[in-house]
Amino acid sequence: MTERILIIGSSGQIGTELVMKLRNMYGNDNVIASDIRPSSEQIMQSGPFEKMDIMDEQLLRSIVKKYTVTQVYLLAALLSATAEQNIELGWSLNMRSHSHVLDLAKDGLIKKIFWPSSIAVFGPTTPMENTPQYTVMEPNTVYGITKQAGERWNEYYFNKFGVDVRSIRYPGLIGWKSSPGGGTTDYAVDIFHQAIQHGKYESFLSKNTGLPMMYMPDAIRATIELMEAPAEQVKIRSSYNLAGVSFTPKQIAEKVSKHIPNFEMSYKPDFRQEIADSWPSSINDTHAQNDWGWKLEYDLEKMTSDMMKNLKEQYKITA
Repeated sequence: MTERILIIGSSGQIGTELVMKLRNMYGNDNVIASDIRPSSEQIMQSGPFEKMDIMDEQLLRSIVKKYTVTQVYLLAALLSATAEQNIELGWSLNMRSHSHVLDLAKDGLIKKIFWPSSIAVFGPTTPMENTPQYTVMEPNTVYGITKQAGERWNEYYFNKFGVDVRSIRYPGLIGWKSSPGGGTTDYAVDIFHQAIQHGKYESFLSKNTGLPMMYMPDAIRATIELMEAPAEQVKIRSSYNLAGVSFTPKQIAEKVSKHIPNFEMSYKPDFRQEIADSWPSSINDTHAQNDWGWKLEYDLEKMTSDMMKNLKEQYKITA
């Protein structure tokens, strides 16, 4: 049977790249992009797109039936910094969208779900260094609370109804193909754009704030590898820790300076500093390595070089 994949949130940072990767793998017509707003021109022209508000459960179900969807990647969410500014929307969007999709599987309409969690599930009482898979989780942000609740729902639906739901606790994600989406780790994307365009950047986090990050090609690959893994290898149904490369604003500024010698970095921490301070500085992802063979490819240097190369081409800078 041909897999038919629906990606909800195809206009976001992950969706923009995931749609095209999956279309290359499964064929353009078998990967349906959807979002409340239009996606990239490449996505809109290369295959099916459905405008959808994920809060509309009837519309969701009609699209799933229309395309005989077998897998759903639920990427729609209000991220950490944005959710803190709109608490009610953050809670309702993140939780209701999740239950709508879980119920699709419970009711036998789809076979498999990917739902992203985040390092935001951890909190100030979590061990900050080499944070283990199983540990204290007391998130103190709306986003983190929704993600922790979502992990519990994943386990419940798997144990109670046999729903094949799979999840990764993403670290901060860095990519050049789309704009940041309102997260606390956005500085690590924006710094490249500002450095290339203006030669300077003002960080909203302090210079020694270490956070786990991951380059988008690694994140996309990990997502697909987890979804392609045999069910018996997916032993954790809440969400897997996934480590990338941990660094501080000061450290990434030093790498950027190698490519833009006169680059100036300044620091003006805002409300996102408190969020960052509650998150781990490094992650232990041994379970992902052992269960389904996860392996990181991009370190800070390799990622910086690739970001610079692609963004300079994007901005048509030849130097």
